[in-house]
Amino acid sequence: MLTITDLKTGTTFKYDESPYLVLEYQHSKMGRGGAVLRTKIKNLVTGTIVNKTFKSSDTFESIRIEQKKVQFLYRENGRFFFMNQDDYSQFDLSSEDLGENINYLKEGETVQFKYYAGKPIDLELPIKMSFTVIEAGGGERGNTVSATTKPIKIETGLAVNAPLFIKKGDEIVIDTRSGEYVERAS
Repeated sequence: MLTITDLKTGTTFKYDESPYLVLEYQHSKMGRGGAVLRTKIKNLVTGTIVNKTFKSSDTFESIRIEQKKVQFLYRENGRFFFMNQDDYSQFDLSSEDLGENINYLKEGETVQFKYYAGKPIDLELPIKMSFTVIEAGGGERGNTVSATTKPIKIETGLAVNAPLFIKKGDEIVIDTRSGEYVERAS
């Protein structure tokens, strides 16, 4: 069993019958009262982030989250199909399950999945990924003080702002956390 002193950033625990991950925490002791722990925690099944305060008497069940390499195979009718690299078993998830991550999935790409109780619960993408530009509008050069950008579309269909020199067919690097252009791929 875990107590509030065990809840640190990155700790996974069971709360309200769901797996949670501690994103931020702050211990507090006020006068004669008991200690409390203010946390920002993420539900690993639904992805919701909540602020929660725990008392010193609260206890939690420790859980184990496994990480496995998974290959993205293809998408069909709003479903995304994956194959576990260890045992070659296949599973599929809906676009609602994956959220914004669908904008960065390329066929054949290997990604990390977090598993809880034998079920995939969270997709972990690399921070930077390379994509091919499939559409690049013509940007206007002019008297500008700062760098100008133009809208482009990458192979997954995501629209991104990129510098004017990027053209169709270029390989670029995108930050998957923010969805922003980083650099040309080398």
